[in-house]
Amino acid sequence: MGLRAEEGRLTTSAVRILVATAVPAERDAVAGAFPGPVRETPLPGAALHHADEGWDLLAAGVGPALAAASTATALTAAALAGRPYALVVSAGIAGGFAPHAPVGSLVVADEITAADLGAETADGFLPVTDLGFGTVTHRPPPDLVRTVAAATGARPGTVLTGSTVTGTAARAGLLRARHPRALAEAMEGFGVAEAAAAHGTPVLELRAVSNPVGPRDRAAWRIGDALAALTDAFGKLTPALESWNPHDPHDSHACHEQ
Repeated sequence: MGLRAEEGRLTTSAVRILVATAVPAERDAVAGAFPGPVRETPLPGAALHHADEGWDLLAAGVGPALAAASTATALTAAALAGRPYALVVSAGIAGGFAPHAPVGSLVVADEITAADLGAETADGFLPVTDLGFGTVTHRPPPDLVRTVAAATGARPGTVLTGSTVTGTAARAGLLRARHPRALAEAMEGFGVAEAAAAHGTPVLELRAVSNPVGPRDRAAWRIGDALAALTDAFGKLTPALESWNPHDPHDSHACHEQ
């Protein structure tokens, strides 16, 4: 893949990676894994931060729609410049489903699923796929998920994307019943994955848990600890990416669940 470590630096020779977070605080936490300074390139509606050779960081915005639009803008700009990205990473903090994803832990998505894309009916919720169109799940490359999990200690599982953050125990229970493998809930991963899929680019989602999914208890949130965990995780990604071949025919780039 052309990735190497030099004197503690994360460097790449040919492969370019786009990391999309929701807000600048998350982007800056990722940037903390790289030696400064960070250069900035303006894009329509966003700014691209060049953290190191081959690594670009984007505060794509909150929610799946804005995250998708901003990520698509960055991917298109790179493609038009003749320097396309080989991987897109959706990263940031998230709510974790207890007890499997406690506060301070890391989760890497083996499924990026839209939790509320569909229709409510008298018989319950129907995902958009059951209505006969669209997709609700993107699956990152399995080999990449395994190696990232081994390198960072992140637990693999489903990361849900919603336009509304869960704030009650009832809603948390409903989501777990509907998605038994769900470990975390955030608001951008599915949008980032949709943009990546449109460009034929593999996607990954890595989240640091800042709070439990359920009743909103801000006193129990550990955002600072989660951001620090995010920085540490990206500092460990080099060996995981060194061992992953984006052109491996046995590893799927962007699969969809129908």
